[in-house]
Amino acid sequence: MITSQEARASGPLFLVAVHLLLLSISCPIAHAGGGADGRRQHYMVVQTSHLEPKSICSGLKVIPSSNGTWVPLHRPYGPCSSSADKPPPSLVEMLRWDQVRTEHVRRKTMGGEADDVLDPDEAHVEMIQVDYMLQGSFGIGSGSGDPQGSGDGDNPMFLSQTMAIDTTVDVPWIQCLPCPFPQCYPQRNAYFDPKRSSTAAAVRCGSRACRALGAFANGCSNNNSAGECQYLIKYNNDKATAGTYMTDTLTISPSTTFLNFRFGCSHAVQGNFSSQTSGTMSLGGGPQSLLAQTARAFGNAFSYSVPQSRAPPASSRSAGRPTAGIIVAGRRLNVLRVVFSGGTVMDSSSIVTQLPPTAYLALRRAFRRSMRAYTRRGPMANLDTCYDFGGFTNLTVPAVSLVFDGGAVVKLDPLAVLLEGCLAFTPTHTDFALGFMGNVQQQTHEVLFDVAAGAVGFRRGAC
Repeated sequence: MITSQEARASGPLFLVAVHLLLLSISCPIAHAGGGADGRRQHYMVVQTSHLEPKSICSGLKVIPSSNGTWVPLHRPYGPCSSSADKPPPSLVEMLRWDQVRTEHVRRKTMGGEADDVLDPDEAHVEMIQVDYMLQGSFGIGSGSGDPQGSGDGDNPMFLSQTMAIDTTVDVPWIQCLPCPFPQCYPQRNAYFDPKRSSTAAAVRCGSRACRALGAFANGCSNNNSAGECQYLIKYNNDKATAGTYMTDTLTISPSTTFLNFRFGCSHAVQGNFSSQTSGTMSLGGGPQSLLAQTARAFGNAFSYSVPQSRAPPASSRSAGRPTAGIIVAGRRLNVLRVVFSGGTVMDSSSIVTQLPPTAYLALRRAFRRSMRAYTRRGPMANLDTCYDFGGFTNLTVPAVSLVFDGGAVVKLDPLAVLLEGCLAFTPTHTDFALGFMGNVQQQTHEVLFDVAAGAVGFRRGAC
C-alpha cells in the first residue's frame, strides 16, 4: 500500500491502495520559495528559467515502493523519448486539439452522440491522436529475463514492445506477423511473431474469453466455435485495428509475469498510428483490460505520475470526484458549490483544467489582482490571461489550490498555474457543465486510482 502524509491528513478520498505504478520519467520539480513569513503559504517565488521546458532526461525522481510493480513511462517528444529529436507540436495546436477532444468526451459522457461516431452499436474509443500518449515497454511472448531482450535462433521469443498507455479502451493489442504494409503501419520495434513464441495461442470462438469481447468481437476465422476469435476496435477518428484475439505470457518486470494474458494480435489497421509504438496497453474498466486481467495480483488499482514538460499530453482518463472550490493566495473564492455540480473528469489527456464560467471568472479576477506587478500581453489560443515576464529573473505567483468534495485540497505547483506565461485554466461553455482537471494541473502529483472502490487520490511531489 502506498499512502502519503498529505493523504492521511486530508480525508478518505486521498487514502488509496495502489499496487501497480505507472511512473513517468523526466520529472524535474520547479524551484519555489517564499517571501515574508506571512506570504510564504499564499505566494510562490519561482525563477523564470524554471518555467521553460526541460531538455535533459533526468530519469525517475522517486523510487517506488518494493511492495508494488512499476513500469517507467515516457512522453513522446519529451527528453526521455526516442522521438525527442523531433519538434513537438505548438502549444496553440495542442490547445485546439484539447478543445475538440474534451468537447467530444463531454458529449459522450452526457449521453449525446459525437459527430464522428461510425456506428452506435459498435465499441468506440475516445482518442484522437495516439502520438500524444504515454508510452511504456512490456514483454510479450515466452522466455524470461530482461524485458529489453529478445529470443535468438531457436530460443523462445521474448520481445519487448513499446506500447501506448490508454484507459479509454479495454482490449490491449500489438501488431503481429503476418502484417504486410500498407495493412500495417511501420514501427520501431520488431513485429511480434506468434509462431516464435511457444506459449502463444489463439482464443477459440466458443470460449468464454471470446464471448467476453462483447462489442469488440469480430466473428470467427472459420465461422464456427472451433475457429479463432477475431477482434475489432474502432476509434472515433476513423482509425481501427483488427486481427486475432490471442493469449501469451506478459512480462511487466523481470520478476512479474502473467501467463495466458489476452490481447489482440493486429494484422490490419486503418488510419495513422504512431511508429513509436507497437500497439496499446489498455487500462480500461472492462474484463479484457490489463487491470482486470491482473486484478488478483494488483487489486484493480493503479497510479501514474505526470512529468513537468510542455510535451503533448498523455492519454488516460478516469472520472474524478467533483471540484468543490478554489483557493487563490490563501483566500477561498466566493463560488457556490452548486456551480461545480456538473462533475469533474480527472483527465491526463486534457491539457488545462476547464472550470464552470462563474468559477473561472472568479479565479481570473483574483489571479489578475495578485499579478498586477506584471504586464499583460495578448491571449494564446483560448488562454486569455497572459503576461510578459521579460526582464524578470524571479516571479511572485499567487498559490492556487483546488478543493474537492470531502475537503481534500490539492495545492498546485507554479508550472501547474502558468503555461508559457498564461493562466493555465479555461472556462466551459456553461455553468453546471462537465469540467476537466487537466494534465498541466496534475504535474508533480502521483494520481492514484482505486478502480474497484471508485476513489481517486493525489500524492504531491511524487516526481
